[in-house]
Amino acid sequence: MSVKLSALILLFLAFHQVLARNRTRPNFLVVMSDAFDGRLTFDPGSKVVKLPFINYLRELGVTFINAYTNSPICCPSRAAMWSGQFVHLTQSWNNYKCLDANATTWMDLLEVNGYLTKMMGKLDYTSGSHSVSNRVEAWTRDVQFLLRQEGRPVTQLVGNMSTVRIMGKDWENIDKATQWIQQRAESSQQPFALYLGLNLPHPYKTESLGPTAGGSTFRTSPHWLEKVSSEHVTVPKWLPGAAMHPVDFYSTFTKNCSGFFTEEEIMNIRAFYYAMCAEADAMLGQLISALRETHLLNNTVVIFTADHGELAMEHRQFYKMSMFEGSSHVPLLFMGPGLMSGVEADQLVSLVDIYPTVLDLADVPPVGSLSGYSLLPLLSTCSSCPGRPHPDWVLSEYHGCNANASTYMLRSGRWKYIAYADGLRVPPQLFDMILDKEELHNVVFKFSEVSAQLDKLLRSIVHYPEVSAAVHLYNKESFVAWRHTLGRNYSQVISSLRWHVDWQRNPLANERAIDEWLYEFRTVPKI
Repeated sequence: MSVKLSALILLFLAFHQVLARNRTRPNFLVVMSDAFDGRLTFDPGSKVVKLPFINYLRELGVTFINAYTNSPICCPSRAAMWSGQFVHLTQSWNNYKCLDANATTWMDLLEVNGYLTKMMGKLDYTSGSHSVSNRVEAWTRDVQFLLRQEGRPVTQLVGNMSTVRIMGKDWENIDKATQWIQQRAESSQQPFALYLGLNLPHPYKTESLGPTAGGSTFRTSPHWLEKVSSEHVTVPKWLPGAAMHPVDFYSTFTKNCSGFFTEEEIMNIRAFYYAMCAEADAMLGQLISALRETHLLNNTVVIFTADHGELAMEHRQFYKMSMFEGSSHVPLLFMGPGLMSGVEADQLVSLVDIYPTVLDLADVPPVGSLSGYSLLPLLSTCSSCPGRPHPDWVLSEYHGCNANASTYMLRSGRWKYIAYADGLRVPPQLFDMILDKEELHNVVFKFSEVSAQLDKLLRSIVHYPEVSAAVHLYNKESFVAWRHTLGRNYSQVISSLRWHVDWQRNPLANERAIDEWLYEFRTVPKI
């Protein structure tokens, strides 16, 4: 046999092996929504709104009913998901400070290992995004005055029963993703990984409040409101202001929720939010339909999740930035070849687990140490699946705006333990998630031994006083650097941001408060 013929045979065999491996490796469709309350993906929460395509995933896949974000705000949460590492390890402190642009993600590793990859829609995991107002709010959260940072939550009804596409940008991306799936079915033998980030059901920007306004408008149409079961929309219980935890009170004020709300207002905000979730579900449905019509569904792992939830007026708040369930509990559903069907898994999991799980499903080795654990043993009937056993706890942390202290949540068993700052200046919280699902009774002093054990476990995972000190230093250094770039325009620029009304009434007094805050920073030796 000639050398040339032998080489051709070896090349053919290698090519055949690659094709065979590609046929056995699944495709991936990962859809990450923004601000989707995970409790809507299982009973009894699922009864409040019709979500047929999420229910489709429930029936044919695995639903994690105790899935949490690793940080209840957009960019840090997504940074954890893409990197597989906790927020304090990547120093993703706020919506402006997240991953470096060259950080290695699970999508990068899939591409290196033969996958055709595509990312569409909202990504939000690298540093530098979001508004000046948002980052300045995060940097100055320690200043000793309250900042009215958000617009009051409102609702807006548009169109009629035939008005379906409210969030035009998302629908445009869904159409592009549908076309991309169709092209893959026609032209490629490679396994693919498609990621799509949605804006919905995040509240819309409130245009009437000016260019620095945040998203406080819950907008939908009669078409989507019809999907909401009004009899299941409830008015959540609120603690009186005097009984609120100091950080929760600060959040309520800065989110512009400390004023009076009628029951009708609260019910409408919640109903409109659920309707926005129904629109997001329909977007997921179009992609599932595209996979089915192109005969790709049977070899595609579909994952649906979100960066965080939405409080929708629970605990007298909207938005996220809180460790309460509405904000921190996220959806996490898997469906695909070789995975179990119709299973609800109660294991505590979090977004950092997506990284090792996707790589495990694709038979791709991870790079470096990860905070997450592969969920494959919980997804598959395989009794000998490799991997570390998942711990019985999850960690979430928050260092951004609308909360005046770094916050650390440890969920373990029936307990949710929340520590703040250095663990001394701000009292912790402890909730029994079985007896107190509404999280209205802080039992940290009643169960002091439990609190002490959980605090010890938390400190073994993250030495949170040191992390809080690092964030405090970062905030002041960043603010000083930003202030220097403005020169003489500083007073004008800062007064135009979303400050509490007292800033306009007495700007000098508030600038003096910032100066005093910075004076302390300049006179304390850096760590």
